[in-house]
Order: sequence, then C-alpha cells, then structure tokens
Amino acid sequence: MKLKNLLTATTAAGLVLAAGVAMAAGTHPETGEALADVQTFVYATIDESPSIDPGLVEDVEGSAVVRDLFEGLMNQDREGNPIPGVATSYDVSDDKLTYTFHLRPEAMWSDGTPVKASDFVFAWQRVANPETASPYAWYMELMSVAGAAEIIAGEATPDTLGVAATDDHTLVVTLTQPLPYFPEMVTHTTTFPVPQHVVEAKGAEWIQPENFVGNGAYVLTEHVQQERLVRAKSDTYWDKDNVYITEVTRLVINDENQALTRWQAGEVDKTETLPTGQYGALSAEYPTEAISVPELCTYYYNFNLRDGSPEWEHDVRVRQALSLAVDRDIIVNNVLGAGQIAAYTFTPGATAGFEVPEVPAATMTQEERNAKAQALMAEAGYGADNPLKLEILYNTSEAHKSIAIAVSQMWKQTLGVEATMGNMEWQTFLEARGNGSFEISRAGWCGDYNEASTFLDLMASGSGYNDSKFNNARVDELLASAKTMEDPSANYTEIEHIVSEEMPVIPIYHYAAAFMLNDAVKGWPLDNVQQTWYSRQLYKVAE
Repeated sequence: MKLKNLLTATTAAGLVLAAGVAMAAGTHPETGEALADVQTFVYATIDESPSIDPGLVEDVEGSAVVRDLFEGLMNQDREGNPIPGVATSYDVSDDKLTYTFHLRPEAMWSDGTPVKASDFVFAWQRVANPETASPYAWYMELMSVAGAAEIIAGEATPDTLGVAATDDHTLVVTLTQPLPYFPEMVTHTTTFPVPQHVVEAKGAEWIQPENFVGNGAYVLTEHVQQERLVRAKSDTYWDKDNVYITEVTRLVINDENQALTRWQAGEVDKTETLPTGQYGALSAEYPTEAISVPELCTYYYNFNLRDGSPEWEHDVRVRQALSLAVDRDIIVNNVLGAGQIAAYTFTPGATAGFEVPEVPAATMTQEERNAKAQALMAEAGYGADNPLKLEILYNTSEAHKSIAIAVSQMWKQTLGVEATMGNMEWQTFLEARGNGSFEISRAGWCGDYNEASTFLDLMASGSGYNDSKFNNARVDELLASAKTMEDPSANYTEIEHIVSEEMPVIPIYHYAAAFMLNDAVKGWPLDNVQQTWYSRQLYKVAE
C-alpha cells in the first residue's frame, strides 16, 4: 500500500472544490451550529486497502470505507452502542439461539432495487464459502452461526448456513450457542449485505466504480489504486436527509510527515496517525486539533511457531526472554509519546467488562525483567559466543520502523541478539505474515466488537488471524466454554496467564488513536473506544 503518485496541492484542492456539492447555509438541527456551505471531508491513510468488498475486507481503514458504502443490520452510535441499521429491531428466542431481524422496507440499493433479507443470506453464505477465500470466514464461526464451522471446513454446502429469509424483510439467524454480545457482532463489515444481482453479473469487477452498487449512505465514484478513493452522498439511502457530508475523499499518503504537512496546508481534514514522537509538540501548537483518545487495539509481535520455523522460536525460554527485554515504557513514552499504554496482556484494559490480570512481568521492574531475560537466554544456550540472530518483519511505515529499531537495540544491549529488519508494502506483508514467511512479524489487532473474546479468540488454534500458529488445547477449551458462560472473566484471566507463560506473541502497547482533525469537522466518535466512524455522522461547521 505504498503511495505511487501523490496529488499536488493544487490538484487536490481543485478536485475537492470541483466535486464538492454546496449545501444551503443553515444550522445543525440538533446542535444549532452554523453549517459550512461546502460539506466535503478529505482524510489521509498510510496504505491502500487490499479490498473494499464486504466479504473480503480485512483492514481497519478498508472497513471504514465499507461502512460508508454499505450498511449492515446494526450500526454503532458515537459511543459505540449498537443502534438500528437496515434492521429496525430484532427478537430473540427464549433459548437465545434464534435472532429474528426485521428489515426496514425503505432500504434501497443505489440502483434503486430494494434491499432484501435474501441479500444478507447471500452475503453470509458467500463469506462462509471456502471458494470465496474470505480472510474473515472464521468470523461466521466466531458468531456461532449454525453450520458455519462445517461449511468453512468444506464438509457442508453454503446453503446449510443457519441464516434464512422468511420474507423480503425478515432475516432469521440460528446460533449453536447463546452469545450475549451477538447484536454487537453484526455491526461488523463482514456481516454486511452485498447485491446478489450485481455480484453474480459482474464477478470480481462488481466493486469497481463503474459497476458499483451499495446500500450505504455513499456510493463509490472514483478509485485510483495507491492514490485516492472518492465516495459521494447516495440519493437512495433511506436516511439521506440526515447526511451532511456530500463527498468523502480518502488519499493514500504513506509518509506520516507528508500527511501532516498536507493537513497543515489545509488539503486534508484528518490524518490517520501522527509522525512518531511529535504528539506533544503538535498538541501544544494545535491544542484543539491534535487528538489522542484510547483505542481498542493492541500492537504486538508474532513469533512463528509453525513446523519448519527456526528452532529457537520453539524454545519458550527464548520467547520469554525476548518479551521481557522489551522496555515498553521507553516505547510508549519516548518513541511514541501519544497516550499509548504499555501492554503485558493481549487484551486492553479499555475492553468492556475486562479486568486486566496481574501477569508476573507487569509487576517487575525493567531491571528485573532484563536480569531474568539474560538468565533465560543463557539457559537456552545463547550468549556472546553464540548470539541469536533473527529478523523483524513489518509493513512500510516510519512508526513501525522506529519501534523495530528500538526493540532491536534493546535486544542487542540486553541479550546480545543480532536483529535485522525487513519491511514490505502492506498487501505483500499481509501475504507473508499469513503464510508464515517470517521469523518475527509486527501486528496490530483492533476489536471487532467490545468484548474480550475479540482479542483472545486470536489465540485459538483455528483462528484465521492466529498468525503465530499458537496451538494450546487448554486455551481452545477455555474459549469454547467462555461463550456459554454468564461471566467468562475467570476463563479470560486464565488465557492471559497462559499466553504470558507460553509467549506466542509479545504484547507491546495498547493503542491510542492519535491524529490531526480539522476543527471544522464535528461528530467524530471520540468516546467510542473502537473508533468506529461513519462519514454520515460527520458535518462541517462554518468558520
């Protein structure tokens, strides 16, 4: 996802002015604020997304695009609570195994055809179907949708999935076990509908601007890979009268410093992130526009525990030593400095209902951690005469590079480890990490819903995003039983302790969403720890 061709400042500004639709001056009906005449929103992201097809999307920024172009059963409000989307309401059976969603009859596809319950059935079956090769197919199984596991394993046909349209506006979902957070799970883009009549007619090209049909608040009007993606307000969206932003432009700028420069020039309303270590200075200079809020994400390093990976990776003493020698306080305070939190557990403390367990490493001083790390490495047979050599793989980004440099220096100084670094463009990196072509790889996971299982399920042996290929029968057992428990906190605590002991991953920090946001843009969901945003919730105020 490296940027190949950047727009010049003049061209970018011209595009915004030429394509922007002027709105009549007025005031916001809820806040009373004076609205800007031109309601356009331009934001920067570091990388291009591998896909914006709801059945194939897997990255955070791609999901933001999908939430504009499509709408699922449920949305989130600015605090992260589930609210009606295409579904106006739902009923739950007494045994909590059947959810019946009632769809709004006014929901339309952008080609003027009605959105039907069968579109959801088609979309969900398409995700579960192994032929689709959806990177999020496992999410259907995670939701406990009946038949999902068998379909994904190739043991049953997609039409056996526990989802049915009893009529055009009634969708019935059957679960294998009760999930109290199931309504939150259907705010996820993987569960969004797709237009069967277009997908079947156009094939893989259905998501191109010239073929695009969606049911969201926006339609896709332009997509230049590695450069920009433009979406315009839809005339067929059921709630179009409450949509203020008329055009949204995503620019791919894979240099945080360049993105900041363009924000300062007024060409960009929001940056994806900030240059490493600059939040303090930017906050002083732009106190109302430099933003840092907790975000439900964890930054971590994967070990590769596959058969055939280097022998040292399978030595738990080495994995523990490498984790202990990472001085997380230096990383969050000196390298990043934008409100991130040192992580010793995989699940962030901001997760609803989750109490962070006291794992041993978190109670030690860094000096104590280093001493133990040195003893473990010596016990494993590594030292000055036999230094461990390894490679850290990350996707191209100055922030990832800065962290990798800091970690490699810590390992060198404390343990004598000789670490090299490799970086790849986003799509290539995802493929390498997914197929195990790495020794240590960076990763970041953001909660798909606000419950601890969205993180800990990555430790399950069958998880689609268990990139380390960690396999622990006790963890699998605890995760399975947690799904039917009224209070699974004891299971989650035990899993965190197992992960802390086995160390298949190195949790480094829990995120803060740190970015620059134009003061004129209002409605950003700062109180939603998932940072799930919709352009239709935004508006611009007059200067």
